[in-house]
Amino acid sequence: MAVKERDMMGSLAKGLKVVEAFTAENPRLSIAQAAEIAGLDRATTRRCLLTLAELGYCAYDGKFFTVTPRVLRLGTGCLATMPLPRIVQPFLDVLSEQIGQSTSVSILDETEIVYIARAAQRRVMSIALMPGSRLPAYCTSMGRVLLAAAGEETTLRLLKASPLVARTEYTVTDIDTLMAEIAKVKERGFAAINQEVEMGLCSIAVPLKAANGRTVAALNVGLAAGKASMEDIEHMFLLPLLRMQAELRQSLI
Repeated sequence: MAVKERDMMGSLAKGLKVVEAFTAENPRLSIAQAAEIAGLDRATTRRCLLTLAELGYCAYDGKFFTVTPRVLRLGTGCLATMPLPRIVQPFLDVLSEQIGQSTSVSILDETEIVYIARAAQRRVMSIALMPGSRLPAYCTSMGRVLLAAAGEETTLRLLKASPLVARTEYTVTDIDTLMAEIAKVKERGFAAINQEVEMGLCSIAVPLKAANGRTVAALNVGLAAGKASMEDIEHMFLLPLLRMQAELRQSLI
């Protein structure tokens, strides 16, 4: 439903843009940095940040702002109302124990994936992943699965809107190459990523589909890249992922 401009609260919209400026890559921001990321002028950004600090959502050391644990109330409250995390978490726990690797489920939010459930056996990334964590869609296995389900037109729009940064020497950043890779994912039914997000990390993901065939999320296994080839990794972990995909299909709407 389209909302009329007179019904929009501009100050709230600007405040949310400022909150979204904080990411794992940018946990500490000055007013100027936050303004640039949020696309707002410095005066507006300053008022937003000082308001967030006064309400306890940010800490301020005189130069830099950082979000406080209080901001998690905004995300965890939302996740708590979503049935999907509650449905998939027990399955994730069992799968993770069976294969001895960390497993996750995420959904697509424009150019990023958002983790909604996770069962961690060991830490495989330099940053701690948890429900609410975000990563770029273009270079992640779950992201490519979700982009493949979004359709070619939507995928192209999202890739053009993404900052296609070479996070490692293996990261694919060319849009035409990414479109070809995502088309291959759609054909194969899974995505495998080898050290494109972070050196030493590989992953394999499959879509989670509802009974009507609609993709509602993505499921992956993330593990440390080692001596095993990607073909061996696919051989070891694709079948368990597909089994869970089938088990969950009748539970998802």
